[in-house]
Amino acid sequence: MPTTSFQTVDDLNPRQRLLVRIDVNAPVEDGVVQDDRRFARHAETVQELLADGHAIALLAHQGRPGRETFVSLEQHAAILSEHLDHPVEFVADTYGEVALSAIRELEGGDVLLLENVRMCDGELPEEEPEVKAETDLVRALAGEFDAYVNDAYPTAHRSHASIVGFPLVVDAYAGRVMEQEYRANTAVREQEFDGPVTMILGGTKAEDTIPVVERLADAVDHFCLGGVIGELFLRADGYDLGYDVDGTDLFDHQWEDHSGAIKNILERYRNEVALPTDVAYETDGNRVETGVEGIEKDTSYLDIGSETIDRYTDIVTDSDVVYVKGGVGVFEDDRFATGTVEILSAIASADCVSVVGGGDTARAIELYGLDEDDFTRVSIAGGAYVRALTGESLVGIDAIERGVRS
Repeated sequence: MPTTSFQTVDDLNPRQRLLVRIDVNAPVEDGVVQDDRRFARHAETVQELLADGHAIALLAHQGRPGRETFVSLEQHAAILSEHLDHPVEFVADTYGEVALSAIRELEGGDVLLLENVRMCDGELPEEEPEVKAETDLVRALAGEFDAYVNDAYPTAHRSHASIVGFPLVVDAYAGRVMEQEYRANTAVREQEFDGPVTMILGGTKAEDTIPVVERLADAVDHFCLGGVIGELFLRADGYDLGYDVDGTDLFDHQWEDHSGAIKNILERYRNEVALPTDVAYETDGNRVETGVEGIEKDTSYLDIGSETIDRYTDIVTDSDVVYVKGGVGVFEDDRFATGTVEILSAIASADCVSVVGGGDTARAIELYGLDEDDFTRVSIAGGAYVRALTGESLVGIDAIERGVRS
């Protein structure tokens, strides 16, 4: 187990007033939360803190400004209350007078969820901790609490005020999710394996994929690509894919930003990178597949095809360890979940160490009736999970370590 120098909730004195940052950011459709996986994990931390008589105010976010998922946290309080089997009060304010009044009324055993922290000016821009410590959010709340607990591992790579600002001015501790996820993902990275190591890379963000290939190429034998990432790499390889059609906004801006790096990866790691040889799309409500040779893109491709699925599952079956980051198709639509689900099923059945990362990918396990216990580790984090695997520091962890008091 990796050693760390940060304080955890084991180091807290009982019956304190705590500001606890959690990450219950979830898929939202028509304003309604669709997945409660993160709630369940954070509930364990909160239950432990309640058992020690703490008064707890929770900070959390949902979505980003301008997106459909950017909603109030009122329903999140109700969901968390169900997992805790304990009342969770909600206040539609984060650090104004309404919030401060509710915080001052907290007693041991009380839990209060403050409004979406990303509705606050100063939270989102990625800036140095010293800058974040001076935001109105941190200045208003810090003096109300004895300690700050960061349990938001999925957001540990973001230099936001609620992640890096408070540890500079309040005693800082890692919650159970933060501690366990960080140590487990770091431990997996440091293991050595005798047989092939495979990484399934999908999703929509080239900025997350490129560092993974560059930094893990010496340790990973096969990178199996799909999703938006797979198309971008196919475009770099000369195929007529990886650009926007049907009003999408997924490919062209990423190609402009990352095409050089993608081409360089293909040139350097051609033998390690596996690309789709067929893809699936929708026609008259049905799933249809086509090979990528000679293709002319005039519709959106939503999954890898059967030939690619068979090839990737064969690679998985022969591997000693498999990492997963991102789905290889639009698995929320069961017509195009085949690639993601069959690969996950193959991993679950294989005799290998397996780590699945990313909130959306972890959701596929639940959506399609797979058993989380069939995987070595299912991480609720995406970006932080990737950074832990590649050895990058996490600003959230750095802030807790820096904030340790004598």
